[in-house]
Amino acid sequence: MVDLDWKAKMVSSNIPNKSPKLSNKLQVSIPAPFRISNVSSPLSASPSASKAYDYYLRLPELRKLWEAKEFPAWKNEGVLKPALHALEITFRFISIVLSDPRAYLNRREWTRRLQSLTTSQIEVIAMLCEDENNDKTAAGTAPIVDLTSSNGVLTRETSSAEVWKIHGETTVVNRTSEASLLPRLATWMKSEDVAQKILYSIECEMRRCPYTLGLGEPNLSGKPNLDYDAVCKPTELHALKSSPYDHIDNPENATLYTTHQILESWIQTGKQLLKRIASRMDAGNFEAAAGDCYLMEMIWKLLEEIEDLHLLMDPDDFLHLKSQLQIKSVNETEAFCFRSKGLIEITKLSKELKHKVPFILGVEVDPKGGPRIQEAAMRLYTEKKEGNKVFLVQALQAIEAALKRFFFGYKQVLMIVMGSLEAKANVASSDSLSQIFLEPTYFPSLDAAKTFLGEFWSHEHVVSRSTRSRK
Repeated sequence: MVDLDWKAKMVSSNIPNKSPKLSNKLQVSIPAPFRISNVSSPLSASPSASKAYDYYLRLPELRKLWEAKEFPAWKNEGVLKPALHALEITFRFISIVLSDPRAYLNRREWTRRLQSLTTSQIEVIAMLCEDENNDKTAAGTAPIVDLTSSNGVLTRETSSAEVWKIHGETTVVNRTSEASLLPRLATWMKSEDVAQKILYSIECEMRRCPYTLGLGEPNLSGKPNLDYDAVCKPTELHALKSSPYDHIDNPENATLYTTHQILESWIQTGKQLLKRIASRMDAGNFEAAAGDCYLMEMIWKLLEEIEDLHLLMDPDDFLHLKSQLQIKSVNETEAFCFRSKGLIEITKLSKELKHKVPFILGVEVDPKGGPRIQEAAMRLYTEKKEGNKVFLVQALQAIEAALKRFFFGYKQVLMIVMGSLEAKANVASSDSLSQIFLEPTYFPSLDAAKTFLGEFWSHEHVVSRSTRSRK
């Protein structure tokens, strides 16, 4: 767990005191939103804390791998590559846990959690790959290996391939990555069952994708394989498995280091996805933007699942490591939160999506603070003519809910792992973390529209019941 100066800025709402009428019989007053005073946005972190965090995780070197543009025609590279890195690091994590000699390690629960995390990651990766099929400009641009083009001939550099036939005479060469750790886990007695489950998860989740990952999954459909080794570069990635503090003799050091490398890789994917969401909205591609928003919601949930891994760390070993690494607040006003600049950035980008709502609804913000956006939202909900826009605004609110759940969950993990006394050592800083998930909705006009519509239909129901009783 790492800390960061985090303060949440509350954005005042322009919700009018009274909502517009859908009929001349009903008028609903929208209550003023909950407000917290003296709160500012999480715009910056302590430079020294962020620098130490980056150094510990070797993030500058990881970023070079994430941001390397080796396939210019492949539009999905920037989004998918860090996700594949996170998956590959998870394979290493499984190896670390199963190799841990500590008798008191809860190896059974660790194995279950890492299996679940791997499956969740594969699901998101599969959805990212599916998107290429739906985007005409991205279809067919991924670096793949056509398994039917070799006519069943095994080349020297792909000696891990196997040949078999499907649908009569169709010859398939099913190639397996040579650099990934997953095929090796499948041959190790301790991890064989875990690896097999992962391989079948890949097979199932990638069924709707134009290609598969090529990690040794059955590939019963005979799809082309992603050139996994060229995209992910597992050898270069695993060269970063040692932290600058490997000299510290503590078994939880590798656990903490690996957990946060996975976290940061998914944060990078989230950042690229949020940029794509904004771009697709600006282009009026609301259906694709809605799909990306639901993907972003899943990434926030994935980040929460990764943070929960801290709960399995041995309390004594972790707190000893915390002292060895000198993980502490830099000053009295700094909360125990994140030193991650990437997390701050995706939080800001997620919140800034609220500025896209007027464009989606096709109206401009009323400079006098009138309910123009709220009225447009109610028309959108009730007319049911523009489904793509409804999907999009719903997905935007799903991102907000997932973001706030993440920070609420993080605070609970922080208290459990470090103790409530230390987590609440500074009341003001502790409150600044709470304010992130207690602040008012990012979409007040959508919230007001739904509040009014709920009251409207409740009123209509009462009226209809009264009419029937008179008859």
